[in-house]
Order: sequence, then C-alpha cells, then structure tokens
Amino acid sequence: MRLLLFFLVGWLLTTPGRAAATAAPTGWLLLDSAVLSAYKSAYQARHQPETPQVQALLDQAGKLLKREPYTIVGKPQTPPSGDKHDYISQAPYWWPDPSKPDGKPYMQKDGLRNPESAAMKDSETLGKLCADVQTLALAYYFSGEARYAEKAADLLRVFFLDPATRMNPNLNFGQGIPGINNGRNFGIIETRHLVKIPDALALLAGSRAVDVPLTTGLQAWFRDFTTWLLTSPVARPEGAAQNNHGTFYDVQVVDFALFTGDEQLARRILQTQTWPRVAVQFQPDGAQPLELARTRPWNYTSMNLQGWVQLAQLAPHTGLDLWHYATPDGRGLRAAVDWFRPYLLGQRQMAKPDAAATSDQTILHLYHQAARRYPDLNTAGVFARRPDYVPVPWAL
Repeated sequence: MRLLLFFLVGWLLTTPGRAAATAAPTGWLLLDSAVLSAYKSAYQARHQPETPQVQALLDQAGKLLKREPYTIVGKPQTPPSGDKHDYISQAPYWWPDPSKPDGKPYMQKDGLRNPESAAMKDSETLGKLCADVQTLALAYYFSGEARYAEKAADLLRVFFLDPATRMNPNLNFGQGIPGINNGRNFGIIETRHLVKIPDALALLAGSRAVDVPLTTGLQAWFRDFTTWLLTSPVARPEGAAQNNHGTFYDVQVVDFALFTGDEQLARRILQTQTWPRVAVQFQPDGAQPLELARTRPWNYTSMNLQGWVQLAQLAPHTGLDLWHYATPDGRGLRAAVDWFRPYLLGQRQMAKPDAAATSDQTILHLYHQAARRYPDLNTAGVFARRPDYVPVPWAL
C-alpha cells in the first residue's frame, strides 16, 4: 500500500497537467472583487452602461495582442552603472541654466516639463506596461479568453523576469539632475503604477498562463524592490517626504508588502508613516497646503488624494480603517474629499490656475469611490454637471 501511495504521489507531481498547474490566485488589494463581479454579471446580462464599457475594453485589449513586449534594455541611454537593466530618468522640471556655458547645474522650473526628460523612455515604458497588463487582465476576467491572459503573462515575464530583458529592482538613477546627481529619491514617484500588477494577477486567476514560476518570480521581484525602497540611501528620503512623494512611497511599500505576504510591514508603515501624514498634509477643512503651493495645484491635490484613497483601500487588509480616521481637530480623508466639492460644482474657483493643462478625471474617479464609503457625500450634483463621465470599477 505504501508503495502504491508513493507511486501515485510521483505520478501527480510529474504529469504534464500538474507541471502546467496554475498558481494560487493572489489577493485583491486595490480592486474590489465583489464590485467587479457585479459589473461582470451586468455585462453578461447586456445591461447599460456596463456593456459598452466592457466592449471598449475588449477592443482595446485586442489591439494590444499585436504589441511587442516592453523592455527596459532597449533604451539608447546607458545608466551610470553601465547596466541597461537599470532604470533611468531625468527630473522633468529641471532645465539648463542659461547663465552657464554648458547649462549645468540645471535649475528648477516647477510644473514646466523639460523636453529632454521625455527622451528618456523608461518612465513611459513602465507606465504603459502596467496599463496594458491591467487592460489585458480585465479583458480575460470579463471574457475568459485565454489569449488575453497569455499576452499579459508574456509582457510580465519579459519585463520583470527574463534575464536578457528584465528590469533590475531598483531606482538608483531615477530623476537625475544634470550637473547635480545621477539619481534621487523623487524618481520613486514614477513607479507608483506598479500597484496595478498585483491586482492584475488577481484578475488573471484561473488562467493556465499564470503559472507558479511567474507568480513566485514576480513576488520575488517585488520583494527585492521593497527591500530597496526600505534600505537604499537613495530611496529612504522619499519615505520622509512630506508631500505627495511621501504619500506614494507609502502606497507602494504597503501594496508590495501585502502582495508578498508581509502584512506586518504593511501595517507598520500605515501606523508609523501614513497616520502621522494626516496632520502634516491636510488642514481641518480638507485643504492640502503643500500641494496648493505648487504651480499645478489642481493636478497635485487630485493626484495626492488618489494616493490617500489607495492607502484607504489597502488599510483594511491589515485591520485598519483610514477612511474614517481623523485627528482631534478634524483632519482626515473625509474632509479632504469634501474640500473638492465646491470646485466641482462650480461654486468656487482655484486661487491659482495650473501652469499646464489638467482634467477632472482623477478627482471624479475618487469621488465615485469615496461615495461608497461615505453614503452622505451627495455626489449627485457633482456627476450631474458631467453627464459624459462614466465610472468603471477598475479605475485606480
């Protein structure tokens, strides 16, 4: 009998079906599985507006099937390390100093993008990769068609895991300033889109394209990147940043810690870094003075609130509630959401216009998400002014 059991175990471990077994699904972190499931049911029943929204998503995903994989090693620039697997970018708001023969050291023009920075494509490549993987994962979730999952898995393997093309898990050379440094902590804001990857894997659950080596390999990459965020002298100052940079540092560390199974780290960051930021970043009326002082105040207040909403979505995974946390004088996320209302209703104008064009899409997404947590938010008036805005449950 013992010999028979040994034979059966060996057979189960060596059959092709077992070798190709799919990985255990990773947990939902920023996306709500119940809301997505209800949306999927509405789509399958051909309801409005779910049907055209999902169809548009599937059309977009279909075009992505022909796209070549993204890679970080194809850039023309070589990082100071000499390794093209290292990420590199240039600080966008720094320009040549006209009083210097070579323009160095560069000088800051907040909110005005230097075209030189756009020539470095790693930031753009990373952002597109994350967006495309999310689109393909959603297409698989709604359609069940394997081709979308296979393409998403291919993009992930090429960018993060394949030795010839993978990105090294560091940002040592992010947002360097010519004449001043090769990289600095502020570059970490450019990897905030990586939070889409863990939830994309949750969307892909059940696909044979997402096997154990892919999932564990990605978790290992994100674990290494989290270690870099916590220990590198380049990265650590970002955790101490008081404005949106500090917010999105927390978002990334908390999200990646949960993805890699370190709930204790996620909870510690929320309690020791995120909670104290409330009193620093928000006024009792919900205003964000650090972001309002920028040359693009509407853009940065909306963007920073996006980070806070993501943190509020992550906090319950550690047993904490950021949605309803408030300091004794009323500073908190609810007041921060309320602050936008008179502007969205046209009752108040920003004291200073943005130096570059912006939109209301981010704040409208956040208002839609916040309305589920604050039933008395009374968003009807806000959305009535924007009948062309159609919320979707996968907006992060």
